[in-house]
Amino acid sequence: MSTTAANGRTRESVWDYPRPPRIEPVDRQVRVELGGEVLAESDRAVRVLETAGPPTIYVPPEDVRLNLLRPAKGTTMCEWKGTASYRDAVAGEKVRPRAAWTYEEPKPEFDQIRGWISFYPGRFDGAYLDDERAGPQPGSFYGGWITAEIEGPFKGEPGTEGW
Repeated sequence: MSTTAANGRTRESVWDYPRPPRIEPVDRQVRVELGGEVLAESDRAVRVLETAGPPTIYVPPEDVRLNLLRPAKGTTMCEWKGTASYRDAVAGEKVRPRAAWTYEEPKPEFDQIRGWISFYPGRFDGAYLDDERAGPQPGSFYGGWITAEIEGPFKGEPGTEGW
């Protein structure tokens, strides 16, 4: 079995990712598009790696067009990162409810991503790492980015609620 994926990168099993999660730099350009607009573009993004899930990408707010995001109702709690608040994305004629989130007051171990924005890749016209379009993590709750080198099975698929 080859250890190189179709995109030329080394394969990564989500089952080798740590628990608790780890933050590391993304070594590719991140771009998120909606309604003909680029909402985010960054070469300074980080990814959070956690057992059973594809990487979740966080972009510094300076690399996000914050005027295309508006506060959305509701929060969720992550045992590792803290309380997430959500943003609707609005570009052109398109509105994508709760398409992005941020940790405004993360737990100390995740202070590096304070105020950074993460995007659900399946709720946008495109979410890219370099020129590779990322697929969404299964289900509607988790926001992992699946690219050719990322291997599952992934949390979020039917029957994985107890993982």
